[in-house]
Amino acid sequence: MYKYDGLVVHQTHDDEGIIEVVDKNGERALHFGSHSRQSSMLINEPNRLHSLYARAMMALLLFNDKPQEVLMIGLGGGTIAKFMLHQFADCRLKIVEYRGGVLKVARSHFSLPFDPRMKIKIGCGAQHVLQQSRNHSALYDLAMIDAYDHAGMAPEVSSELFFDNCRTLLTQNGLLVINLWGTDKELFQQVAWNLGRVFAWRMLFLPVRGRGNVIGFAFAEKFPKLAMKELTEKAQKLEQQYQLEFPVFLQDLKRSNSRAINRIVNK
Repeated sequence: MYKYDGLVVHQTHDDEGIIEVVDKNGERALHFGSHSRQSSMLINEPNRLHSLYARAMMALLLFNDKPQEVLMIGLGGGTIAKFMLHQFADCRLKIVEYRGGVLKVARSHFSLPFDPRMKIKIGCGAQHVLQQSRNHSALYDLAMIDAYDHAGMAPEVSSELFFDNCRTLLTQNGLLVINLWGTDKELFQQVAWNLGRVFAWRMLFLPVRGRGNVIGFAFAEKFPKLAMKELTEKAQKLEQQYQLEFPVFLQDLKRSNSRAINRIVNK
């Protein structure tokens, strides 16, 4: 069967709806009953970051190039999780995915490995963060939020309460990274407002070229200020190391955050 201009190689249903895997021109994509891709990978290079938004999320390495304790809300096809495990030997992942069927498909069709450094929980990410923040703090140096369904971003993971609970779980020099949808201006502004209030406006936004995604970066209260010269040199080194366009990310961060970047970066 063909759908979304590609060959449907797997289709299943759960209580939340349909889960589809579609192959096209050497690429494999995860769909939730709509044309929008939830994840994508190159079939012959499963550990390489392929989708533009996932690559842009890795701009986080400009600010934390050795992530160790990572909380991920939303698994999708697991492409980002695979990249983290593949590239960072000392990285430990705690992942919360709402749909058990998504995890099964990530294992069966997107090469998500079984790895002792990765713990995956099926459940509501917002509820998990709420419960953890009641009893713990400063557990993670990085939180990554990428929680979407067929209709868009889950509202539970974009509220002020959710971000406040995330901040509690971050170390004092921690970083939160979130995949946002910039074409819904009203929703984007509301989420940005919620994020800014919690993180005292220490945040930057990176529009993804050629896509509607905008990646948000929010910095905990004692995140060290970096020098622009240092970031420029680091971007060049990271590009060589990971074959990702870090100088472009830095250029777009400067252009899109002309005022806010002074809160994070020294010129």
